[in-house]
Amino acid sequence: MPERPDEHVHLDARRHGVVLVRPLARALALALLGATGFAVGWPASLPGAVLLLAAASGAVAAVLRWDRTHVVVTAETLSVVQGVVRKRAAAVQLARLGPVELEQSLLGRLLGYGTIVAGELEFSFVARPREVYRLVERRLRLPGR
Repeated sequence: MPERPDEHVHLDARRHGVVLVRPLARALALALLGATGFAVGWPASLPGAVLLLAAASGAVAAVLRWDRTHVVVTAETLSVVQGVVRKRAAAVQLARLGPVELEQSLLGRLLGYGTIVAGELEFSFVARPREVYRLVERRLRLPGR
């Protein structure tokens, strides 16, 4: 999110979809337990319905959290913006930023995600991390910085 209306956004990207694997697997497990409760019949169908509702709620919450978390690079800042109801942002000013680091595991290199460490902020599961890293490095090397 740009701080000023005239500030140009160079990159606005979601976190990598791999962050959805664990919560969706958990939701699938709950849904399978719930469906089993339904298949068994009364009185297990009531807990089955509760488990199905919990699975659906967990899956929707995870997707909303993923959809509403963005890495934003502007001319002035590198920030992470999160939230559906309550927006939160953490940002570092590029003018005050020291070295920027890119960390990628083997799986991260294969799937295309990584962690960007910029000053005191650490942005994990960044999609296309090399692109973000290069963009921030270019912004840091501009004359006058």
